[in-house]
Amino acid sequence: MLVMDREEMDSAQTIEKIRRYDVDWLRVIALGLLVVYHVVVSFQPWAVKIFFIQNEEPLESLWISMALINIWRIPILFLISGMGVYFAMQRRNWKQLLLDRTVRILIPLIFGFFFICSINAYLVMKYYHYPVSYEPNQGHLWFLTNIYLYVLLLLPLLSFLNKRPANRLFDAVKKIIGVRAGLLLFAVPVMLEAMLINPQHFSSYALSEHGFWLGMVCFITGFIFVSLGSNFWRAVERDRKIILLLAVSLYVIRLFAFELEGPHLSTALESMCWMIAALGYGSALLNKPSKKLAYLSTAVYPIYIVHMPVQYAVSFILFPLALPASVKLLLLLFGTFGGSLMLYEVAIKHLKWIRPLFGLKIS
Repeated sequence: MLVMDREEMDSAQTIEKIRRYDVDWLRVIALGLLVVYHVVVSFQPWAVKIFFIQNEEPLESLWISMALINIWRIPILFLISGMGVYFAMQRRNWKQLLLDRTVRILIPLIFGFFFICSINAYLVMKYYHYPVSYEPNQGHLWFLTNIYLYVLLLLPLLSFLNKRPANRLFDAVKKIIGVRAGLLLFAVPVMLEAMLINPQHFSSYALSEHGFWLGMVCFITGFIFVSLGSNFWRAVERDRKIILLLAVSLYVIRLFAFELEGPHLSTALESMCWMIAALGYGSALLNKPSKKLAYLSTAVYPIYIVHMPVQYAVSFILFPLALPASVKLLLLLFGTFGGSLMLYEVAIKHLKWIRPLFGLKIS
């Protein structure tokens, strides 16, 4: 319709008011970094141990940069998911929210469990001449299970907080973050989780107790962040430089003093610092609409879902070739992103019956 009635105009203005383009950008960037991370894993000498197709010639120096993002690459997805639930609650009741998350998360998870991640397993078994069998698994989609469970378990609490934003807890938090670097308060729950669970490695998230509880902490934190409204966004922009400096300093200490495996408490603090810094710079630089974002924010989820079988298929063909490892890395990056994008453009985007299987609306 070219002309909207008054109710439609009010609804559109409300949605526009709560829209955070920077959060959309950070979601796109985080999922894109995960694809890069998985490609780099294939060039590590331990890749086959976690069921990746591994290149014979490693590129171990790349892990220095991957270790920088490794401690927050998954937590920031949980944090952004918590933010997304808050935004969804502004225009949906709890039943509509649960239905939306079931369609967008549970259906792709079930489909991926039986038909996407099993391809990954098949290609690994075939490449290494293992006995071939059909192995449904969560694979790289494991975190969708966590997010869906968080919605189910936390919906009463989140609904309560959403209906009562002027509560004593939020008022106290607003005062704390009004102080310079007060946002570091939010590192405390992450640090407590790491101390109580005490995982072997802080970055061991997949299908672990640590990954579940850390994810829940970050999910709730993301919800609280955006519940604080302009107080949070002012604070995160104000503190972004000093918190980024702290994150870099903690990483340098972790790199040189602990060979990238630092104490859990300092690693947890570093993890939250990277996330807060990302939110701060995102708010300052990325909170504006663009055609590129409109495309990527829709495409990135299905592209992430299919990227692993695409990566494994390209690795299957590429790795036996007599090429330098650096050339293979570039070809694998190009092939993974290009092949995944092609699948999205050719099939997923246009076939209505396929779209819901990848978290997209039918039209």
